[in-house]
Amino acid sequence: MNQKRNRRMFVLFCTLPTLLLFCIFTIYPLFDGLYMSFFKWSGLSGRRTFIGLNNYLRLLKDPVIPRTIFNDYFLVAVKVIFIMALALLFAVVLAQLKPRGTAFYRFVYFFPNVMPVVTTAILWTFIFSSNMGLLNALLGAAGLDELKRSWLGDLHTALPCIAVVLIWAGVGLFMLMLMGAISNIPRELYEAAEIDGAGRWRQFCQITIPLIWPQIKTSVVYIITTTLNGSYVLVQLTTLGGPANATQVMGSYLYQQAFTNYNFGYAAAIGVMILVLNLATVLIAQLVLRREKVEF
Repeated sequence: MNQKRNRRMFVLFCTLPTLLLFCIFTIYPLFDGLYMSFFKWSGLSGRRTFIGLNNYLRLLKDPVIPRTIFNDYFLVAVKVIFIMALALLFAVVLAQLKPRGTAFYRFVYFFPNVMPVVTTAILWTFIFSSNMGLLNALLGAAGLDELKRSWLGDLHTALPCIAVVLIWAGVGLFMLMLMGAISNIPRELYEAAEIDGAGRWRQFCQITIPLIWPQIKTSVVYIITTTLNGSYVLVQLTTLGGPANATQVMGSYLYQQAFTNYNFGYAAAIGVMILVLNLATVLIAQLVLRREKVEF
């Protein structure tokens, strides 16, 4: 009995620092933000004016909010589709076909993940620049001058350009995750499938996908949460939400309301909205992607 009690005390002692930090840096800001959303506050003074649900009523009437929600979920959909497709393709090729220079390819694909977001933003801003941009230069060299434009300043191309950057920066991480899962699949399963006459596509659909489904599910959920919570950083560094809110996402609009308009109460309400939408989206994704675990 004493031994069991000592073990519990030891586990509690080991987890207490992490739990304390979690409460200080996650739980407390969460409830403080919820509390702040019921006030009108500039963030520059200690005076707060209680306004009840007015900030949430303002959310319902704000014409920019629907645009930010659409942009966020557009980026979520595009990232899930293209990142998972490319990550699966690269992972299968590198893990199963094992071409020469596999280590080099892994480094090249993963390198964007370790680049600071500021560096990524500067690099792609230069590529998409209307005057000195690499993309316009390549189009001019190919005789396609009619396609040249200000890519980040055009209402129709600004958001797709942001999506391209996010996809480029995100493929490598999930490729490595899926490569590890594919490498753990016993080779005997593929050999047995070949004996039964199954081609590569059938092997991919009936062996590879079911056995790496937990990693696929984790990747999709991670893409959803990081997009809804973190895509605003790239937006702030490249377009500031423009032109005409064409690239405005919920996070960048929150930042704008808090640090440009000094309306921290309304920004807190936007933060609560982001949290609710994030939780709801992840829950739906978990239900949609739920399936029985395949073991071997």
